Parts: sequence; structure tokens; C-alpha cells
Amino acid sequence: QVQLVESGGGLVQPGGSLRLSCAASRFTFSNYVMEWVRQAPGEGLEWISRISKGGGTTWYADSVKGRFTISRDNAKNTLYLQMNSLKPEDTAVYYCEKWGDPTSRGQGTQVTVSS
Repeated sequence: QVQLVESGGGLVQPGGSLRLSCAASRFTFSNYVMEWVRQAPGEGLEWISRISKGGGTTWYADSVKGRFTISRDNAKNTLYLQMNSLKPEDTAVYYCEKWGDPTSRGQGTQVTVSS
């Protein structure tokens, strides 16, 4: 059974930074395209970023392009999301998942951007 565990969320002031991690287990992490999605309070899920199996190709939603960076370490079975220049509208629960498999989604980590 796929297991994904997100961590690294917290409370940060506008303009601040956070680095999220997603620890993967019980599947061959390097064989899968991975992505981050988020859900703001009262809103639906929003896709924000995707990374290829080897990490050489990345995609971003316009809302985070230039501020967020997705990366992965296949040796450590870990996915990352570096978030800079955070805005209040980035407040959400952030989830990692296997591309095309929402059932793989982890439990999420809360990010709150507020002064």
C-alpha cells in the first residue's frame, strides 16, 4: 500500500519561506511522476506542481510559478517543495501524490501565511 507522508508546514509571515517534504514508501518512488496539490479553506483542490521521474522536468501552475520549486531525491524517496515569497492566498493544506492517482495522496501538511 502506497504511503506518502508530508511535513514541513507551519505558520509563516507574508514574504517568508517554507520547505515541504514528502516521504514515500511501499512503492518504487523513482518510477513515478509526482506532484503537489493544495486545498485552501472552503475551496477545491488546486494542482500546483509536477516533476518527472528523474527530476529533470518540472511544471508549475501560474499561481506559484517563479516562487515555488519542486524537486526530488530518489535515493531518499523524498519529494520537496521549496516555497518562497509566500502570500496569504497560499494558505492551504498541501498534499503530495502520484500523478494520476489521487488515492495515493498523503494526509497533508498545513501552511498558514499570515502576519
